[in-house]
Amino acid sequence: MNYDIHKAAGIIIKDRKLLIERSYGKDTFMAPGGKLEAGETPRDALIRELKEEFQLEIWDQDITEFGTFYAEAAGSHNKGKQIRMDVFMVQKFGNVGRDNEVEEIRWITSDVPKDIQLGSIFAHEVVPRLKAQNLID
Repeated sequence: MNYDIHKAAGIIIKDRKLLIERSYGKDTFMAPGGKLEAGETPRDALIRELKEEFQLEIWDQDITEFGTFYAEAAGSHNKGKQIRMDVFMVQKFGNVGRDNEVEEIRWITSDVPKDIQLGSIFAHEVVPRLKAQNLID
């Protein structure tokens, strides 16, 4: 499938709730992660982004593949662009804080609060699958 933007995202679950974050100046909440840099694999990008955004030291053996998803990219500057998102379960992680460009973090259940605009891949694909697998409330 063709895509314009390639991202990696991590599923971090604590107490049956999913971690999401909102970057400064953005309206949409996303799972931790970000765009791949030149020469990076999706796993490498996720490990780098978790360190940059949350100061988490994640190792390759701490993540497992969850799925690859495609959707139209969010945001007016990405209008008409397609995104590919490789999503991974993060099995082991430390204390979650926020750093760098993260303005706000939330822990959510499958009943996403009305004040949260969640990225489409997580809203329509990932969160329902996590609920169906009984991983989040």
